Amino acid sequence: MLLFWDIDGTLLTTGRAGIYAWEDALRETTSASADLQDFHTAGHPDFGIARRLLAEYGGIAQPDARLIRQLVGRYEDNLPAALHRRAGRVLPNVRDILEALDREPEACCMLLTGNTRRGAHAKLAHYGLAEFFRTGAFSEDDGDRVAIALKAMERATTAGRAAHPRRVFVIGDTPHDIHCAEAIGARAVAVATGLYPTEVLEAEGAWRVFSELPTAAAFLALLEGRKTARDA
Repeated sequence: MLLFWDIDGTLLTTGRAGIYAWEDALRETTSASADLQDFHTAGHPDFGIARRLLAEYGGIAQPDARLIRQLVGRYEDNLPAALHRRAGRVLPNVRDILEALDREPEACCMLLTGNTRRGAHAKLAHYGLAEFFRTGAFSEDDGDRVAIALKAMERATTAGRAAHPRRVFVIGDTPHDIHCAEAIGARAVAVATGLYPTEVLEAEGAWRVFSELPTAAAFLALLEGRKTARDA
């Protein structure tokens, strides 16, 4: 059983603390000051966010790869401190589910996220979830979320963790995560703990949609196709 996990809005919420890291990075890279509290980032890869920031706030319509990477690097440097500026949290039932999966020898949890590798580690370490994820696919260049999903599946296959499509799942909180699942032939488990309500996630064609992740027992039963006592 192979599970690809999104981070923000799925595993945890930072209270959008990362926006402070982007604001500081933009100022340090371009001298531009911007209030990004209403800037939409959900589901977008960090390199794509950097490109948009440089175009919309930095006055650089066609930023080159060097400048984008410089902005991303400053964001990564600033993120650990920024996470202390908002009261984020691990989302309901997440830790119990990850602990249960960690005890399952046939289960493999990997990240499939628009965060960079350093950004993902900073968030997971801050909220005590880093131990559950050893690898994954991240925003490493200008590729979109589908490109990241294809990379995630390639890495899982190389590591010998490929599974039957019915036993491959993408867990996320945005339509982007559902599209990732479609791209790799996986089942999308969508959770409305981010910006998108259940009806939007259902309309996008997710395999299962929850208002929040269920208990660990119910979640594992769902993935394994078993009925719980509550379902019987």
